[in-house]
This record gives sequence, C-alpha cells and structure tokens, in this order.
Amino acid sequence: MADSHGFLTYRERELPPNRPVPVRIADYREIRERRTDGALLKRQASRCMDCGVPFCMAGCPLGNIIPEFNDYARQGLSGLGAERLLATNNFPEFTGRICPAPCESSCVLGINQPPVTIKAIERALADDIVERGMTPQIPGRLSDRSVCVVGSGPAGLAAAQQLTRAGHTVVVYERDDRLGGLLRYGIPDFKLEKHIIDARLDQMRAEGTRFRTGVEIGVDLSWTEVRERFDAVIVATGALAPRDLDIPGRHLDGVHQAMEFLTGSNREVAGAPPQGQVRADGKHVVVLGGGDTGSDCIGVSHRQGAASVTNVAIGIRPPDERAPHEPWPIDPRLFETQPSHEEGGERVFLTSTVEFVDRGDGSVGAIRVADTQILPNGQRIPTPGTERDLPADLVLLSLGFTGTDANMSGLDLPVGRGSLIARSSDYSTDLPGVFVAGDAGRGASLVVWAIAEGRAVAHEVDAYISGSSSLPSPTLATSRGLHL
Repeated sequence: MADSHGFLTYRERELPPNRPVPVRIADYREIRERRTDGALLKRQASRCMDCGVPFCMAGCPLGNIIPEFNDYARQGLSGLGAERLLATNNFPEFTGRICPAPCESSCVLGINQPPVTIKAIERALADDIVERGMTPQIPGRLSDRSVCVVGSGPAGLAAAQQLTRAGHTVVVYERDDRLGGLLRYGIPDFKLEKHIIDARLDQMRAEGTRFRTGVEIGVDLSWTEVRERFDAVIVATGALAPRDLDIPGRHLDGVHQAMEFLTGSNREVAGAPPQGQVRADGKHVVVLGGGDTGSDCIGVSHRQGAASVTNVAIGIRPPDERAPHEPWPIDPRLFETQPSHEEGGERVFLTSTVEFVDRGDGSVGAIRVADTQILPNGQRIPTPGTERDLPADLVLLSLGFTGTDANMSGLDLPVGRGSLIARSSDYSTDLPGVFVAGDAGRGASLVVWAIAEGRAVAHEVDAYISGSSSLPSPTLATSRGLHL
C-alpha cells in the first residue's frame, strides 16, 4: 500500500456524478456521466486500506483481487488495473454498471467510515477496457470436444468464453432474436447501453465462440438432439418465471408483469416498432414490489411520460443503517435510493394490494390497498378497515421470480425449490454431461453470481470432458458467500 494514510486523508466517499435528471429522462443513455474524473478516481482508490484480510474479496463471489486493482487505479495505471480485473471477471463492464456491489458491504473501512467506492473504480477500469478495444484471446490449440450452452445471459456467456479459451468448440443457443438474455431485454439502456454487450460478443466471436439466435431448445431443437450432438450441455436459461398476484381483478387490461413492460421498452429502444407494447404515456403507473426490477420500471415510466408513478411495497421500509442481526461483513438489507427514485414518483411501504378495480370497461382504473399487518409468525396480511383506492391506469408486477420458464420437456431432471433445476455442488445433474449454472439453478440473483457460476461450471465441464482442468472455479453451486 503506497499511500498508508489515504483512508485518513480522504475520508469522504465521492461518487462520479450522474447526468441531471431533466436531461437524462429525455433519453435512454446511461445515467452516469461518460467519463470519470481522474483526480476523483485516484482519491477514492487511495482510501483502500490494502487490508491484511481483504473481506471485500470474500464479499465478491468472483473473488476479484480488489486491493490490487484499487492501487493500480490510485497510481493512474489503468491498463494494469484492467488486467488484474480481467483475471477474475470476464465482464467487468457489466458488473461495474449493474452489480449492487456486495464487496462494498464487506469493505473493512466500512466498519467506521463510508466504504471504498469499489464499483465506481471497477467501472472506470472497465470503461477503459471498452474504449481501448477488447483483444481476442484465441486458444493456442483446439480440442476435439464440443459444448452446448443454452442461454446467453451472463452465466452462459461466461461459461462459453472460458471453455472457448480452453480450446473447446462452444455453441451458444438463445431463444430470443438477440444475444444477452436479461442483459439485453431485461435491463434498460439507461443502466446498460447495449453496445457494451455487442463489443464483448464481437470479442467472443473472434475467439471462436459460435452463436445461434432464435432457437429454443426443447422446441426447435430437442434436448435429446443436443445431448447426442455435444459432449456436454450447460443449462443457463435464467429464472424468468414471474411470481404472480392472484387477487380479484388480475385479469383486467393494464395489469402486467414487469418484464413484459421492460422487454417491450428495450425492443423499442433497439429500433423495433412499438406494436402492442405496454407503454406508460400519460398514465398513472403503480409498480408493485421493489428491487432492481421495480426501480427499472420506474425509470422507464418516467422516460415514457407517465402522469404519475407510485411504488407500493408490502413490507416495512428497510433501515438506513445495519440492523443488529446483519453485522459487518454481511451484506445488509438497507433502504436504497436508486437513480430512478431520484427522478420522481412516490414510494409507500407497509401497503398490501387487495384488489385491482375495474374502470368499467374491462381495464384497471385503480388498485385497492390496505395497511399491512405483520403477524407474530411473520405473515403479512391486510388490516381490515384500512382499505383505500390509488389511481392506476397501468399496474406492473415486480414481485420476483420463481425459477426457469424454459421448455424442459425431454430433459428428465428433478425440480427443486420453486421451479429451479436440481443440481449438485459441482453444477452436475442426474444426467451425465448435463450441468446447470446461473439463475436456473440458484434462483434470481446478482449478475456477479451468474458470472461466477459461469466460470465455475466451465471448470467442471472442462474437467468432465478432458479429465482435468486448469480453469478457475470461484464458487460452488451451493455457496451463498457472506450473504446469509
């Protein structure tokens, strides 16, 4: 650690500025300013204590070597910092934008000061990677083994890149018309512009990875066929089966799952004609449920010109500081203000939705809510006598996901918790040569977990088809890290 007093000299946590709200809601460009100020970056990187036991690395499922890339950033050696970052993370340009940074919750400085801005430093280094161009890492030799990856989200892409670089022939199948999975059609451009994904895909193509879009395994091509055609199959289909809300009025026009809304918006931003897409123009929008998906719906609603946006949560408002049962270095559940919340709208907590109210023409005109009562056993129920109506022309259900929605017919695998595909700690299934990685096995989680599982399953598949593997394996399928 060259600057042993950095965390004392620069006690203030500074983040790179976002674009002004009136400017950014007029387009879908990324919220963050294009370039990070070099002096700010060096100040914040200097706050890293280079701890003897870097808990930040334990908090990151990828095991990123955070103190080292922080020090390179402090010295202005962005190229070396980028190399250190890429040694453990295939896609820092994704995590630097959309990962909620559990590493920062584990930062030792965070015990009594605001933690180091690890995510902002990572993004600055990743932006430098994108601007310089991504050099393909073409394998020195090719094996005679082939691997099928089903799904092109971050888990599937990470596995494909690792296995391609190991010399295997890898084909990625994607049922959508474009690659990227949730990165492409689930996350709005104001958080992740899609040219970032395309740049990484170009690198992967140059390395030898093959992609097939518009092909749904289990429908267009049977699971039996891919098992016969390839030496190993990785199921990385994600967990996009949405949780529903079965209450009166659910059938009304104007009540939609969040992903219907976000996918339509992303397709429109990509240039698709707005035919039959769910839009918020001039409407009173109610988003049920919080989390990243809910905040994404809020941001898109603002950009489409919603008349009002209300975010309704059934539970209590999270605390501003760590609760006693979530001590450092555990990733705590805290009240967060996302950039989308800064753009306007109202947030209400302890509010249960009991009915979608018909306007009189078969469409929703309001939602009927009541105060939430939390019973001693933790059950949350509406409080009788507290009912009231909130205006709602468009209701978006952002209540989480229950498991994969992929067509698994023909792949006789047991289903575990929810509709997740059962697997062992080494990502293998009961079917020889079939492995499961990412949200399809873990459940809806963070992009950093998806990439970590993609890297880890690549190690297991490489060992399965080659007899041994030198590829890294950052996490077990059963690991939950510090996020208890």
